[in-house]
Amino acid sequence: MSALYIVVLVSIAAALLAVAVFRAIGVKTKADYLVAGRSLPAFVLVLTLLTSWIGAGSLFAGAENAYKNGFAALWQPAGGWLGLLLIYFIAPRARKFAQFTLPDLLEARYNQAARVLGTIAILVAYVAIASYQFRGGGDVLHLIFPDAVTSEQGTYIIAAFVVLTTALAGMSSVAYMDVAIGSMVTIICIVATPMLFFKAGGWAGLHAALPQTHFEPLGNLTLVRALEFLVPTLLLMLGNQVMYQKFFSAKSERDARVSVIGWILGTLLLETLIVAIAVFGSALYPTGEAALHPREIIPYTARHGLPALMGALLLGAVFAKVISTASNYLFSPATNLVEDVFLRYIAPRASNKVVLIVSRLAVVLLGCWALYQAVYAESILEKMLYAYTIYSAAVTPVVLAAFYSKRATPWGAVAAIASGTVVTLVWDAPGVRNFFPPILAQRDAIFPALFAAVAALVVVSAFTPKPSAEQLAKFAE
Repeated sequence: MSALYIVVLVSIAAALLAVAVFRAIGVKTKADYLVAGRSLPAFVLVLTLLTSWIGAGSLFAGAENAYKNGFAALWQPAGGWLGLLLIYFIAPRARKFAQFTLPDLLEARYNQAARVLGTIAILVAYVAIASYQFRGGGDVLHLIFPDAVTSEQGTYIIAAFVVLTTALAGMSSVAYMDVAIGSMVTIICIVATPMLFFKAGGWAGLHAALPQTHFEPLGNLTLVRALEFLVPTLLLMLGNQVMYQKFFSAKSERDARVSVIGWILGTLLLETLIVAIAVFGSALYPTGEAALHPREIIPYTARHGLPALMGALLLGAVFAKVISTASNYLFSPATNLVEDVFLRYIAPRASNKVVLIVSRLAVVLLGCWALYQAVYAESILEKMLYAYTIYSAAVTPVVLAAFYSKRATPWGAVAAIASGTVVTLVWDAPGVRNFFPPILAQRDAIFPALFAAVAALVVVSAFTPKPSAEQLAKFAE
């Protein structure tokens, strides 16, 4: 059986490396590296958007949630589904703007200070997201090779592979790797889910093995706790720089809008299948190693609950998805370092050759930072909520205001980004919650941080000069 897993993983890794090397041959300019030469058709956009969105946050944190709370774990992906319905109308506007990064958008609509603060928030949030992809991938390698690879060693291996493939060709590498991964993962999950359903004894077996709360809308969650899963996911989706960079890379505004339709359908299907697999796994393995490490329930179920070939393919799919999402969330902040720091303040006239070298160095630098966080992170679920919150509160409100508010002002945006970031960092700092009343101490930072950001945006905008007609024109329909 070990030989089968080795063959599957090596084949997947070799295929992804081959795609990265092949796409790297065609990278000649900054636009080739950062936005794939603005050449991605709708089909490629659908699969790269789907694959970049669903990673360790769903496969490990979401699965841990499903193991503990049953189908109520769907509150987390539901935030993404709601966000996608709104994104359908944002996508063509984003492609019309067509720059390189989200801070490009923030400076064009607001000012340079908004760009700088937005860059900081994105770096902190996205490197944290990349870090728990590394951690999840390390868990997968340990499950497959328990006697040969520890989780920490697996984390180092995944980090090295992600940094290599991402640095080679940038967005072109990331997008076309996602095509292969997205297709494979969707097919395998569609086949594996009914197999596990019947192995668990169908609905009768599931109801006999699991508490009734696993089948209720809220499960063991309160409504406030459910919203603490939904709202950060919704806001991350709406302001997601990875998504906007994909729209900037589209061939046309029409391709950007059409891709969202496929993304909605794919996300509804795949997120539901992932939660279902985790719930079926909780019925099959309610005790033992799975109960001690519930975040690993999907790879554990693949390893022990499916026939050897299907189990190897599902584990390979999880492995590939983690690599894909890590690549996306590592490449995106690397783009910020290049476009928003190096070219903006250090070498604005740098040649394409120099930009490509610096871009690849940025990927390596941020990969090391993400690896450091991965090694010292305890809970993937907590890390995910922290990253989602700092981005959701600091960046998403001002991004949405850029497209839909004529009254949001530059200094209102600066106040909002600063407020959302500071409240999140302070709220989650060690020991701070000890000074809060008990009703607040057990709450996540999302609602306080979001309230602070939106209030700052509204109040400061009311007392500062309106944006110019030129600033508003770039964001009109």
